[in-house]
Amino acid sequence: MKTKLTLSLLMISLGLTACNSKHAGPNGSADSSATAPTDTTSYPPVETQKANTDYKPAFAGQTRIAGAKTATPYEGKVIAEGLKSPWGITALPDGRFLITEKEGSLRIAAADGKLGEPIKGLPPVNASGQGGLLGITLDPDFTSNRMVYWVFSDNTPSGTLTAVGKGKLAADEKSVEGAKVIYQATPAHKGNLHYGGRILFDKDGNLIFSTGERSDLVTRPLAQDLQAALGKILRITKDGQPAPGNPFAGQGNARPEIYSYGHRNPQGLALHPETGDLWETEFGPRGGDELNRIVTGKNYGWPTITYGIEYKGDKVGEGIQQKEGLEQPVYYWDPVLSPSGIAFYTGQNIPEWKNNLFICGLSSTHIARIILKDNKVVGEERLLAGEGQRFRDITQGKDGALYAITDMGRLYKIDKK
Repeated sequence: MKTKLTLSLLMISLGLTACNSKHAGPNGSADSSATAPTDTTSYPPVETQKANTDYKPAFAGQTRIAGAKTATPYEGKVIAEGLKSPWGITALPDGRFLITEKEGSLRIAAADGKLGEPIKGLPPVNASGQGGLLGITLDPDFTSNRMVYWVFSDNTPSGTLTAVGKGKLAADEKSVEGAKVIYQATPAHKGNLHYGGRILFDKDGNLIFSTGERSDLVTRPLAQDLQAALGKILRITKDGQPAPGNPFAGQGNARPEIYSYGHRNPQGLALHPETGDLWETEFGPRGGDELNRIVTGKNYGWPTITYGIEYKGDKVGEGIQQKEGLEQPVYYWDPVLSPSGIAFYTGQNIPEWKNNLFICGLSSTHIARIILKDNKVVGEERLLAGEGQRFRDITQGKDGALYAITDMGRLYKIDKK
């Protein structure tokens, strides 16, 4: 029965053209169907390896959904090499790209891949372990104010923490002027793992960014603590203050900047181009990587529930996957994808990709194409799996193509042949 349901969902997604009707999602937003590919063949799930666990999904299609295959001829070509551990990429208004390098530098890449010199003026970062200069985004009014916002691992006397900085990209593009820290996700911790680190602007002009729970057993429970900024999605103003309308505003036992909680190490954030919903990816331990649709004020479960196990093979906590009051992931992977940056496709060159979500895989060394319908995953495809690259972040360029960076320093352009 489960197989028939899964295949039926895939055929709905892949065999029909996108309809004009819209359906209200749980967040009250309209969710329209993805544009259907011309290839309506059903394929086996892309994951063929044995799972780390025997855990059962909460609903059909929550993992190992039927595979999909892009019908339009496309290619992923390397247009630049030589970046030093790039971590975040965002498109500039003129078609170029602003890229963060983990050790603390900003670089500009032209649309043809030509790289500029490192940009100076950013505060120092702690680049040990998973730390460094992380996610980046542009002010919605960048063309007039040239303001840039970034996430980084900041040193404090108590340890390191996830911080948000902002500054103005100088007219000569050689430096960032007036750089300052506007937010620190406390408490600090003497460790170098799980900083989270993605950042974007919402439709109201506020910043949304992710923090990890810093990995260690002593900090892990802070993902559930509303008085700590670890293991959270946070929403602040351009000046680092709690954004108006946050779900815990006015509650004395919770930080007013918290947007959602119960996260492990979220490195992917993106807004759906039609519904405006916030989607997130985060790392599980051994198994249990998650794709979530973020609803304000909700608890996403870590470490109380998870579809993964400890790296040494033990259960996490009580070893449960479902609990009342805790959100289920829309989709999960076991074995892991190691999901980092994500982006929705809104280009015109490959119509069947419309509103599909593209997820950078690190240890899995591919980009996952995820087909969504009514807030469920109905198809999955692996792109550029033969490149042997740890894909770190992805964005859409002004030309409608996708651009992805890898830990080995490459910049890929992914577009129709």
